[in-house]
Amino acid sequence: MNLLVCARVALRALRVNPLRSALTMLGIIIGVGAVIAMVSVGAGAQARVAEQIRALGSNLILILPGSVATTGVRLGFGTRPSITQEDSAAIVREVGSIQATAPSVRGRDQVIWGNTNWSTAIQGTTPDYEEARQWPVSSGRWFNQDEADGAAKVVLLGQTVAENVFGGADPVGAVVRVAGVPLTVVGVLERKGQSSWGQDQDDVVFIPIWTANKRVLGPTKPSATSVNAITVRVRDGESMKLAEQEIRDLLRQRHKLQGFQEDDF
Repeated sequence: MNLLVCARVALRALRVNPLRSALTMLGIIIGVGAVIAMVSVGAGAQARVAEQIRALGSNLILILPGSVATTGVRLGFGTRPSITQEDSAAIVREVGSIQATAPSVRGRDQVIWGNTNWSTAIQGTTPDYEEARQWPVSSGRWFNQDEADGAAKVVLLGQTVAENVFGGADPVGAVVRVAGVPLTVVGVLERKGQSSWGQDQDDVVFIPIWTANKRVLGPTKPSATSVNAITVRVRDGESMKLAEQEIRDLLRQRHKLQGFQEDDF
């Protein structure tokens, strides 16, 4: 029986039983549609998770200061100023699996331009933050090492800040006041979007870390090089667990902690 005869027999059977044929076709259509819908939902969820991971930055380790205990009450991470800019430099220098590190200090204040203003997070950091967080600019540039060392009056704006302060205008080259200090906008960061815990990562401005300490946020006590966090990027393909342990060992050695003492970070 050739193919043409098979086709004729099949068509004749469909015409003889139209209701059964329609119900069979409907079942096939619904089944195929359900499979396509489920695959699409799964692919969409996977893409959303991947987008959040890319926005956060892959292969990241965040180092925070330790906690202070007062009358038996532990006040939480960040209350003991135990990590420094020197620690950040030592990690990238002495741990081979580390690609980049960036120390940062944080605060919050108003960004003012003309008659508009916006309250936002202020981060003082180094140019290495761009590589550590994989956060390039959409226009302008990142500040360079000379500007960071010289406490230059420059600032990068997150997308949320740029939109709320400048609207549709180009911010690059404009002078804004951050915590009352005039700073020149050298760049606008690419959009990161919300983090997995709902925080708007674009509601931030970045300034050189010495600009933050000397001009905007004030010196960090008790040491001028103390920082609120160190962002560490591990090289692709390296073990995160091994990198974490090597960093822990290095910091314990640098902070002269004895074996019976807890980490101060």
